[in-house]
Amino acid sequence: MSDCGTCGPAGAGPFSEGKDLVEFVYRAHGGAIAVAPIPGGIQTTCQGCGEKFVMKTFVSKCPKCGGVHAVSPPRAQDPNGVQFAGAGYTLP
Repeated sequence: MSDCGTCGPAGAGPFSEGKDLVEFVYRAHGGAIAVAPIPGGIQTTCQGCGEKFVMKTFVSKCPKCGGVHAVSPPRAQDPNGVQFAGAGYTLP
């Protein structure tokens, strides 16, 4: 079974929220999605410190505070789809 849709751990999928989405995207397809470029990038605001930045990959860190954010491919054109893993979160 592949690592997409709603077959991720504990039912996490591309429409999960917060840390669940970050970890889902980070692990999806063996990590290939996390580092894949987002065409044109996605302008967002860090949900930890408020810094504006452009996410260039599906899992990105805020350049100011290092806060980890992710967006799933189906939501990559929607800034509201960007999710924050939480203060102090580090990638596994």
